[in-house]
Amino acid sequence: MGRPSAREVKQRMQALGDPVIAEHSSRFFKTGPGEYGGGDRFHGIRVPAIRTLVREYRDFPDRALNALLRSPMHEERLFAVLILVHRYKAAGDDTTREEVFTAYVAKLDFVNNWDLVDASAHKIVGPFMENRDRSLLYDLARSADVWRRRVAIMSTLHFINAGDFEDTLAIADLLLHDDHDLIHKAVGWMLREVGNRDRSAEEAFLATRYRHMPRTMLRYAIEKFPEPRRKAYLHGTV
Repeated sequence: MGRPSAREVKQRMQALGDPVIAEHSSRFFKTGPGEYGGGDRFHGIRVPAIRTLVREYRDFPDRALNALLRSPMHEERLFAVLILVHRYKAAGDDTTREEVFTAYVAKLDFVNNWDLVDASAHKIVGPFMENRDRSLLYDLARSADVWRRRVAIMSTLHFINAGDFEDTLAIADLLLHDDHDLIHKAVGWMLREVGNRDRSAEEAFLATRYRHMPRTMLRYAIEKFPEPRRKAYLHGTV
């Protein structure tokens, strides 16, 4: 039997596709003209089914993987991104991990929706940069591309899980006045994750910023606070 091909996976996904799910996904991921997912297309496959395919094809060849990363079909790109996540996790040496990281960063043009970012950035970029220079994250945070900015903040979830909040808070500061709702949500979410581990660290950050940050960002950041404290932030009376 030959090595699996991009065409084989495409055919499998076509067979699994559901037009009702595809229509729902098109609305959910805002694929209309001018929306953040404008032009994205869907087979209509639930994520657990895609993860099952990833387990089946985890030794997928590079050339076929690159073809799927460039696919106009959302689930095919997600499959490819999850293959890279699997490769990074399974890598037994730094050389392989660097190869996966390099391939991922080189293909960021195709990691172009929030679920693709959220499924991968903290599992590839974050771990790779744990003991390395992290300046790339700041370059991404300053990008004109919303998905690169989201990669920057979401990658820091790996650091947060290790009790390291410095880069999360610094990048949150860079993105504090971002004009995109998906960045407001991501930054607020990461601030909440900081607070889940160290409330005082989150509140120290919020103290001089909460009155000026986007409302959605603030709501996400304080979602787990006790109700009286949450209301005080929302009413500007902290």
